[in-house]
Amino acid sequence: MVNEYDVGADGHTVLVYTTDNLPPEIYALDKGKLRALTRHNAEWLSLVDIGSYVPLEIPSADGLRISALLLTPPGPPPPAGWPTVVRLHGGPNEQHQYDFFFDWQLIRAAGYAVLAPDPRGSTGFGYAFQKLLFGKWGQVDVPDVLAAVDYAVAHHIADPNRLGIGGWSYGSLLTNYVIVSDHRFRAATSGAGEGNMLGEYGTDQYVREWEIELGLPWENTPLWIERSSPFLHANRITTPTLFLGCEDDSNVPLTGAEQMYEALRRLHVPTQLIIYPGEYHDLDRPSFLIDRIKRYIDWYDRFLKQPGTGHD
Repeated sequence: MVNEYDVGADGHTVLVYTTDNLPPEIYALDKGKLRALTRHNAEWLSLVDIGSYVPLEIPSADGLRISALLLTPPGPPPPAGWPTVVRLHGGPNEQHQYDFFFDWQLIRAAGYAVLAPDPRGSTGFGYAFQKLLFGKWGQVDVPDVLAAVDYAVAHHIADPNRLGIGGWSYGSLLTNYVIVSDHRFRAATSGAGEGNMLGEYGTDQYVREWEIELGLPWENTPLWIERSSPFLHANRITTPTLFLGCEDDSNVPLTGAEQMYEALRRLHVPTQLIIYPGEYHDLDRPSFLIDRIKRYIDWYDRFLKQPGTGHD
């Protein structure tokens, strides 16, 4: 997977290359072959166990085939399957790729399988596949996510009693749509997302896109209400959920996470809200990045590896 590249005036090409089990390094491209220029991670890689992705093709409820990546702990799965965390990408016009995802490797090292589906709306499968999600957030992509989970359970990959889910940005919004419509998940993490489309109208950078897909709130109110189901039907959520957000986020403002957190707190569903000061839509400060992945694993451990009964 090539993340960045540059071509010099003399025609020499350098690039940043990564794979599922190789962190990014700088390479030269010589006569169509890669030559490593840096080996910053070589010593670390010699000390740790890194997993590789398994690609999956899964039929959704209507027969449309959905792709997913699977990362599992070493060795055969337990009889009931591994505790499994479903990771959802942002966008929604993005896709899971053969990049090195450090968070996924840490989640795997904690004993979890990672299942990463590309539901309709994702890139990499053509414009028509992306357009299937147009104005149908949470309506057509949730079944794709659940089909991936059903596949993992049916093939004894995932333990049906120890399922977690989570995502950032649109991955957070999709997480909220999933947990309001399905109760099988025992833990969720939802970062830089929202659940109340009506309440967020005009507060973020997507006013034009929302109006194109959903129409104006005062002219197409029933659809806006339907798309606001995670918040307006929060009383259907039973999944303990960790909400996270960035203080200075104008992409998806912090109020989205605050509203969802307050709804679950009011309903006595175990929840927490973590706010990262001085950050925009994602985290840049290394200490915050470390804090976030630790919180993910702690939250999943609390509810997937031992009974979670406390309310925060």
